[in-house]
Amino acid sequence: MRLLHTGDWHLGDRLNHIDRTADLRRAVERIASYCLERDVEVLLVAGDLFSERSRADALRASIAHLHETFQPFLGRGGTIVAITGNHDNETFCRTLWHAMSLAAAGPNEGTLVPSGRFYLAAAPTFFRLCDRAGQEVQFVLMPYPTEHCYFDGETPKYASLEEKHAALRKAFAEKVRSIQDHPAFRSDLPTVLSAHINVQGSTLPTLFRITEQEDIVFTEADLPAHWSYVALGHIHRPQCLIGQPHIRYCGSIERLDMGEQGDSKSVALVDIGSQGLLAPPELLPLEATPFLDIAINHPAQELPRLRAEHANVNGTLVRCLVDYKRGRDDINAIQRELRSIFPNCYQMVCRDPSDLVLSNGAASSPLAQHSVRELVLDYLKNQLADHPDCDAVLRLAETLLLEEAP
Repeated sequence: MRLLHTGDWHLGDRLNHIDRTADLRRAVERIASYCLERDVEVLLVAGDLFSERSRADALRASIAHLHETFQPFLGRGGTIVAITGNHDNETFCRTLWHAMSLAAAGPNEGTLVPSGRFYLAAAPTFFRLCDRAGQEVQFVLMPYPTEHCYFDGETPKYASLEEKHAALRKAFAEKVRSIQDHPAFRSDLPTVLSAHINVQGSTLPTLFRITEQEDIVFTEADLPAHWSYVALGHIHRPQCLIGQPHIRYCGSIERLDMGEQGDSKSVALVDIGSQGLLAPPELLPLEATPFLDIAINHPAQELPRLRAEHANVNGTLVRCLVDYKRGRDDINAIQRELRSIFPNCYQMVCRDPSDLVLSNGAASSPLAQHSVRELVLDYLKNQLADHPDCDAVLRLAETLLLEEAP
């Protein structure tokens, strides 16, 4: 069976006020073309299909684009298997799963399911798929660990965030064991695990909109390394773990913030036979949007040069730091000119260096510039750091801030 392992699409995402829809759709369309060009049978999306910043109309548009883009792949018998990640809206994804189940019954645990469909796992499950040669491959699907996803019945109460994370790590491990103990689990078949988790030892350039303190960190021992392939999502930099080519993060499909500015983006092409992985995965490149940092010390002299040098900046995402002199420079005119030169300037910090000098003549550190959204969310994170409802409050605040955005 030939798989294409990808993840962390974040469809509908924004970088501050910059809409990333066009960049992300370009990557999705390239993935769809790889599916056809490389004779892929299963496209495996390891979580974070959608952005938490997507409103209802953006989610609808994203699904419509997926339908149009992957119709040729599905029409020829290809299958899409996806799990939910920490940025996917749980309520929306469960609603989507129920809606799809109305059209065609969803898979029962351990069953052999038909090809040519889209399967979204909003809760832990496992099933089997058959390749064109008749070989069955078993898929164990483990979404990002949340209380609603991994606990049945009443949600436990916790004394601290650490206690909550420990409980979710335990629930994740117990669910993997219970799947292996299930009567329908086939230990004689090649098995693929897909999980959206942070595994200790992975290279973290940055965690995407979540701190290391907020995240749930697993150890390598939590992964069943003896299975044929472990398809991970959540960490945006592509890499294999513990030197094992069959345990791999695919990385995100686009550079989503400045922390990823130097990352190469790709998807992993994987061939699985009856005895497991046939060869090390092949990384297929994806075009990634460039990021650019611009520092300006003398606006009057530098702005004409910048316009000439960056006449073909196109979709480059730009961050500008401008030092100007009050009374000499027209800061409004400078900002207008920079936005004209760099249409995708997602952050602009303007400062008069004289404001950074203390009374004793020592230079102070420049204050970080934050949006209203960042200030509100940072405040809530600090105030609710050890509160069991912190994640729920942050999600609600994010929704309210999006509704108030112009």
